[in-house]
Amino acid sequence: MSTINQGRVRYAVVGTGARAEMFVRALVGTHAATTELVAFADVNQARMDAHNRWLGELGHPAVPTYPAADFAVMLRRERVDVVLVTTTDVTHDEYITAALRAGCDVVTEKPMTVDAPRCQRILDAVAETGRKVSVAFNYRYNPLHEQVRRLIADGAVGEVGSVHFEWLLDIRHGADYFRRWHRDKANSGGLMVHKASHHFDLVNWWLAATPVQVYASGRLFFYGEHGRRHGYARDYERVHGSPAATDDPFALRMADHPRLRELYLDAEGEDGYHRDRNVFAPGVTIEDDMAVLATYSTGATMTYHLTAYAPWEGYRVMVNGSRGRLELEVVESEFVSPAAAGALKGAALHGTEAAAEGGSATLTLRPYWEPPRSIEVAGYTREGHGGADARMTAVLFGGETDPLGRAATARDGALALLTGLAANRSFETGQAVRVADLLTLR
Repeated sequence: MSTINQGRVRYAVVGTGARAEMFVRALVGTHAATTELVAFADVNQARMDAHNRWLGELGHPAVPTYPAADFAVMLRRERVDVVLVTTTDVTHDEYITAALRAGCDVVTEKPMTVDAPRCQRILDAVAETGRKVSVAFNYRYNPLHEQVRRLIADGAVGEVGSVHFEWLLDIRHGADYFRRWHRDKANSGGLMVHKASHHFDLVNWWLAATPVQVYASGRLFFYGEHGRRHGYARDYERVHGSPAATDDPFALRMADHPRLRELYLDAEGEDGYHRDRNVFAPGVTIEDDMAVLATYSTGATMTYHLTAYAPWEGYRVMVNGSRGRLELEVVESEFVSPAAAGALKGAALHGTEAAAEGGSATLTLRPYWEPPRSIEVAGYTREGHGGADARMTAVLFGGETDPLGRAATARDGALALLTGLAANRSFETGQAVRVADLLTLR
């Protein structure tokens, strides 16, 4: 166990899959003077052992490990101040509420949870305990997105009338949601919750507004059993050990990636979880092509489209206002290299490195009666979600000042979630859905 240092905030991590590594590195590296990692909890001992081995590579001693069933014991025994929740989405509320009621604050990965009842339980626990939940919406900390916030707040486009937001996941990154636990909507809430909550949170934050009504249409078009119709399907259940997957460009080859092998392939004996499912195998219950029309408390509207099978990865945002228009275009990878198709986006773990393929970013202000102006943004990189990860951990763990209000609260997490939940309900009913009918925020 590491030596206890007076004054350092004591953190424990529950959920030691790929999501945890960026947070762990920040705790024991950049912010080690003010934070102390004191424990891991997980349902899988092999994954915790992998993280402890990686800590050793960083020159940090191993920390105690606890079965997830002993989460409460860990909080008490290790005198935890803050819990980092990086488990599967459907279990977030379980650990968040237990931590709050044990007197801890919480930092949770997005989405905060996957449905309205779980969200209500979290909000009730926050109200009862007075403790704090911070949601790791790292896109708020991307320098490009910070600049969009400043420009809108400063009136660069006047009063905002509408936003058009298109997000493209390429056939490497997008495919990954269809080979792991996310493919089951009960676990993830679908891409409207798991992925798009990032984007809905940005719009809420940019407009300083809350969603009122959502109409949406979504379907599974490309992945799952539709792959046979499009000519991509191969007859195998999972990649590892399957000859039929040998030349499949949609196959994730965990054996070729040491960290993925250690976290998942070598850990399968404990829980039977397969990280490398065939993206065209039966059992997919999430959508891959989704369109949303949302109305906000300011009267502004948003049209949003998420495509999970695009040839390139990136996004376009257009903000239309009473004094002009703001346009953001980000190309995260301009195509999927065949050589990189069997890997994950960028690094093996959670986007911590830039993709091999080229990319670019432009931010353009188009005022009325004036030539367009290119807005230069300092600090943007193609690593760590545009430089956002390091900026976020500086606020969450380092106490850096936050004049833009980037740190997202439980209420912010709920508002982002509600747009996605309303979209999911609209998929089912074919009707517009009032957000207030799902959950009433105090």
